Amino acid sequence: MREFTIPYAGIAMLHPIPQDPLPRTDRLPDPYRAEPAVLAERRSALDGALDWPAVRASAEPWVCAVRENPPPFWAMERLLTEYPISSHEGLALMRLAEALLRVPDTETAIALTADQLGRADFEGASDAVIARLSSAAIALSKRWLPAEGSAPGLVARLGARSVVAATLRAVQLLGRQFVLGEDIEDALRRAEAGRRAHPTLRHSFDMLGEGARTEADAAHYLQSYRQALEAIARHADPMRHPSLNDGLSIKLSALHPRYEPAQHERVMRELVPRVWALCERAAQASLNLTIDAEEVERLELSLDVFEALAARVAREYPLWEGLGLALQAYQTRAVELIDEVAAIGRRHGVRLMCRLVKGAYWDSEIKRAQELGLPGYPVFTRKHRTDVSYLACARALLDADDVVFAQFATHNAGTIAAVLQMARQRGSTRFELQRLHGMGEGVYREVLRDVDVGCRVYAPVGAHRDLLAYLVRRLLENGANSSFVHQLADESVGMEALLESPMERCASEDGKPAFALPARLYGAQRPNSEGLDPAVAEHRERLFAAWRQVAVPRVPEASAGEASAAARRAAEAFDAWNHRPVAERAAVLRRAADAMQAQLPPLCALLVAEARKTWPDAIAEVREAIDFLRYYATEAERLLAPVELPGPTGERNTLRLHGRGAWVCISPWNFPLAIFTGQVAAALVTGNTVLAKPAEQTPAIAREAVRLLHAAGVPAEVLQLLHGPGETVGAALVAEPAVAGVVFTGSTPVAKAIQRALAAKDGPIVPLIAETGGVNAMLVDSSALPEQVADAVVQSAFRSAGQRCSALRLLCVHESIADGVIEMVRGAAQALVVGDPTDLATDVGPLIDAEAFDGVARHLARLRTTARALLPEGEDATTHTVAPQLFEIRHVAEASQEIFGPVLQVLRWRGDPKDVIAQVNALGYGLTLGLQTRIDSRALALAAQARAGNVYVNRNTIGAVVGVQPFGGEGLSGTGPKAGGPHYLPRFCAEQTLTINTTAAGGNVALFSA
Repeated sequence: MREFTIPYAGIAMLHPIPQDPLPRTDRLPDPYRAEPAVLAERRSALDGALDWPAVRASAEPWVCAVRENPPPFWAMERLLTEYPISSHEGLALMRLAEALLRVPDTETAIALTADQLGRADFEGASDAVIARLSSAAIALSKRWLPAEGSAPGLVARLGARSVVAATLRAVQLLGRQFVLGEDIEDALRRAEAGRRAHPTLRHSFDMLGEGARTEADAAHYLQSYRQALEAIARHADPMRHPSLNDGLSIKLSALHPRYEPAQHERVMRELVPRVWALCERAAQASLNLTIDAEEVERLELSLDVFEALAARVAREYPLWEGLGLALQAYQTRAVELIDEVAAIGRRHGVRLMCRLVKGAYWDSEIKRAQELGLPGYPVFTRKHRTDVSYLACARALLDADDVVFAQFATHNAGTIAAVLQMARQRGSTRFELQRLHGMGEGVYREVLRDVDVGCRVYAPVGAHRDLLAYLVRRLLENGANSSFVHQLADESVGMEALLESPMERCASEDGKPAFALPARLYGAQRPNSEGLDPAVAEHRERLFAAWRQVAVPRVPEASAGEASAAARRAAEAFDAWNHRPVAERAAVLRRAADAMQAQLPPLCALLVAEARKTWPDAIAEVREAIDFLRYYATEAERLLAPVELPGPTGERNTLRLHGRGAWVCISPWNFPLAIFTGQVAAALVTGNTVLAKPAEQTPAIAREAVRLLHAAGVPAEVLQLLHGPGETVGAALVAEPAVAGVVFTGSTPVAKAIQRALAAKDGPIVPLIAETGGVNAMLVDSSALPEQVADAVVQSAFRSAGQRCSALRLLCVHESIADGVIEMVRGAAQALVVGDPTDLATDVGPLIDAEAFDGVARHLARLRTTARALLPEGEDATTHTVAPQLFEIRHVAEASQEIFGPVLQVLRWRGDPKDVIAQVNALGYGLTLGLQTRIDSRALALAAQARAGNVYVNRNTIGAVVGVQPFGGEGLSGTGPKAGGPHYLPRFCAEQTLTINTTAAGGNVALFSA
């Protein structure tokens, strides 16, 4: 591994040239290919493969029979026909199903139920629905449940408790439709009872659990899977083929807390042996063991794990044909995935199983692509296109039946008939059909009467508290208007529409995405910045190629005298720049943005080298800088256009904005490109000249940004870079009489020093825009999902090594769930990788320098004497790294100081959450606040009470997006206005009102001619 020396703030730092820790070549094509092209390939693969009129003729009798004789557990379908997910009532049901079962305290349960059902109208429910799902109790809730924050009397409270109990039971009934048993023995008993009616019915049991956050979680899920396999094995015949026995479905993300592409080496080393232990037991009992589908970014990693298992199966259990993988047809790479799985089987001489599903994380995949600014979507954006993909995948699976046993999981009668038709054409018998427990029962009742084919039920197993995320997915699947299950229950949907050929529907459209690509997320206003996905090999190679070329030059320091001379040049250049049309200045910013976009990998490499950023943080920062340039260009054209004001006849009044003069822009080291660029761009586009003083630790990044702006058309004297210590260069610039404004991002003490210096100057009153730090809190009530809380907390507190002004410093958890949440956060923090930021596997890089490290170390020494440490010590003065630290405190006031590092303080609260917010407000900071609650009215009330510039509900508290989440605080956290928002640019401007008396020439012509 070659090394080179980077001159860094006077310290020689050794940075290794990174080698890609992931496989260098992806097995599958680009996941972000253009949807029309992929769809055309799928349609071409089906040419001549299907006789759709015959498909419809086969499926229509099944549909008619189901509608005439609905299955006994059709309550959910009926309910969602009356109350679609898009309605207030459907949304309330979904939110109650997601949260109510896990709430441990009565007060929160009452508040949650009142909040959700109080905004819905269940009183019109049909008698059948009321009888089935206790909807009478739901309707009564509006009369009995207290409003959030009220103090109901005893009678009302007794009524509220009764209604909550009835509603809880209703939600449990909803869940029971989809969960076969609360434990594996219960599930096996119910499965055996079902087999008495359908002797050929098999099951694939799924032990509920959405993913491990900690090693303890992973150990728990592994034990759960082991126990399930033992129980299933006792009921299985080891002499039968695995397709004839029950089996188990497992999630790889449940067996490792860091099942992520960046942790590839660790996953292969730690996870594969865990999964092999399950494979071995399944092989001994001749069971099938299916690896469930995960998100797109994990697909290549899943294939690597799967092939490692297949290779060992070939060596140790060559006759076992029960290892399986679930494939999602909504992925644009699904057919190629089938080809790769078949190739794995042929390479190792093993027969495999493949469960084909339509997909489970569609909305998450769309959002991720938009958030990361990726080139396209990795999934089809319309349901009927996924249906076409499913049929193309089915054909590929049937063509590979020499090595693959196909399992077709679908509830769509048309899809079932089409699969059966293709299987008959090929004479294939190596396949089975699958459905979810609680779904598709009526359709499969009719199919199995007509066709001799194997059928397997995917059967979730778990306690009520574990079914929440699974249940919500089922609610969405049942309640979506495009869902076959939803339309089947809605008799207003005719047979022609229900069994329409998806190929014909695709033929009538252009195949373009159903909504804007990530690059056009903001419509005609501005392009979204484009990102890279480190999970894709080609994207990683672009980053590493840039790293191999990176060099961090020394930037000469300016003297106080040079700063004064620069200020005079900036003042002299002001008039000419200010009088250039705003459209020209905006065009300069857009050219700079395009140049930054083209230079994204080199800029990322420079951020990693000089600012010690991790790769994901570096990508996000370059994108933010690009967004600032484009957003302020657009905003300037809007805001600086003359505004005609109303007035008396015979007079014209026009309001105009223009620049103030020379601005000093002082930026921090924690966002040395994004904040530097944002400050400079705002000043420039409003007509000001700029004296840019970057952080002492990161001048090379600032110099590169200035170079790009100069190349885009900013004159050298209009934008000048002045690197040097704040005490000399910064102080000299602020003191200059020619300076017309200062914009600063950094610590509160420095902001106050600048404020005093400006106030002491003679001459005009100079505006100061300051964005400083904060003791940012997150309040968690007992309705929050612990896994979601843990994810948000770990990201907010420890990403960027806690060196963000928005980073989470104080976590306030309701006492009823505090033990579990704190333990989950603790375990998730311990699973993070601390170390070299050039390594893709690193989560927490080093602090910026020795001074920052010493400051955090002093805080840690204090906390270890005043608070309860929940994590082991982890400081390393040599590398300036600090492992995540967690301390439990007893009072909000104890967290009065901002600690700029990966240090989180936690306290338990009880009583009224408004009291907690009041205590947080009393700290005097006002930057970010996180709220984790499913009670909408509570979230709105607490947000209104909070003195914070940015309030985030049920998500992390970092990563504000330009033009989407304008960022900035109040109190000790800054002056405002908020960066990246619609009120930012006017602060850089002076205003002029021009009044013209149009009657001065002899009379009011307009009035006479009216």
